[in-house]
Amino acid sequence: MNFKEKNKQINKEAKITVGLYVFFFIWWFGFAYGIGLKDVSEYKYILGFPSWFFYSCILGYVMISVLLAFVVKKYFKDIDFEENEKETK
Repeated sequence: MNFKEKNKQINKEAKITVGLYVFFFIWWFGFAYGIGLKDVSEYKYILGFPSWFFYSCILGYVMISVLLAFVVKKYFKDIDFEENEKETK
């Protein structure tokens, strides 16, 4: 993989990473402040946790972990940076 291809791959991976972070933040914020703004007496509970906490923190963490594992296996590549050092010397 030459220098230009490596830069293209690195930029692709950075964009995917930022996109996934934005998606996770929107997920977390939407559930935490969307459902969480209700009156406490109206809360529903899942496994003993308020639903807003369960969906934003517990399910969100599991979901983003699975999604990240899939994305890393599918779109990320192992790049040898030592190869560049040999080429530039």
